[in-house]
Amino acid sequence: MEKFSDIKLTQYASKAGCGCKIAPADLEKILSQKEVHSFKNLLVGNQDNDDAAVWDIGNDMAVVNTVDFFMPIVNDAYDFGRIAAANAISDVYAMGAKPLFANAILGWPIDILPIEMAQEVLKGAREICAKAGIPLAGGHSIDSKEPLFGLSVTGSVRTECLKRNNTPKEGDYLFLSKALGTGIMGTAIKRELADTTHANLSIESMCKLNDLGMLLGDLSEVNALTDVTGFGLIGHLLEMCGKDFSADLYWNKVPYFEFLDTYLQQNIIPDNTYKNWNAWENKVEGISDMKPFQVLNDPQTSGGLLISVSEEGIEKVQNLFKEQQIAWLEPIGRIKLRAEKLISVL
Repeated sequence: MEKFSDIKLTQYASKAGCGCKIAPADLEKILSQKEVHSFKNLLVGNQDNDDAAVWDIGNDMAVVNTVDFFMPIVNDAYDFGRIAAANAISDVYAMGAKPLFANAILGWPIDILPIEMAQEVLKGAREICAKAGIPLAGGHSIDSKEPLFGLSVTGSVRTECLKRNNTPKEGDYLFLSKALGTGIMGTAIKRELADTTHANLSIESMCKLNDLGMLLGDLSEVNALTDVTGFGLIGHLLEMCGKDFSADLYWNKVPYFEFLDTYLQQNIIPDNTYKNWNAWENKVEGISDMKPFQVLNDPQTSGGLLISVSEEGIEKVQNLFKEQQIAWLEPIGRIKLRAEKLISVL
């Protein structure tokens, strides 16, 4: 990639990573007309804002499918492909499922950026797919004004192991498997203000597979599971609470990159941080300082898994964290019955 080192992909994109997501309020309007037909085999559809669609194929097995793509959050094409692939596959893991194969979705400004850079994007994606043990089997491409890339991923799961994003139980403890801050770092990279070491650490976090989800799928004590992406920790925790629950969030236990202060002090904040907060400010209490506002609403790209587990399963989750060398072994919050405010930051 040396010959492309002077081409910075983020300068050719108006948005970055999962910060490309449509703002929550606008998305709610778009999706207000739900699927009206009933399909008995559709176990999970668009009614529930879950991470992937799930179709019952019989014999206690189901097919899981998702699609996820975005514009570059980093400047290097190879890293862009790796991050986009890990992010897309994560949606299958977040259902407790095993990925089977993926198809690529590529948009490339052919007259602006070298075709060889698009090849590097695909090379990065293939590497991540190989780590997940799946082929990049095909795909579709278009000539677009801005570069974009992602995957459609198909997986399978035993129906008894299927995990949902909105089925916690009262008293569940919450765990998070990756540090927050990738949205902030993506913005710093785009503004050419990111320290190289810090940027590389955030990139490796985004490239890390959430294959922990397959193991969590085998634990009956795990009652709800999702990955944290463009709506930030607060947004995805609100989805997890659903209609019946609220949550206490322990700010001093929430993991985030230890070097974030360098960028927060420069007011480096993605636009979607504010859009996220505008959508659910009235549902949250306890955010009075700027730092928790910046971190808890930060739109993550290829973020970690948010896990809701009963007290009886805490040790099992912690043991899985240790096996995967995940450092944050303490719960970051707890589920409770629905209160006036859906999330209390303590």
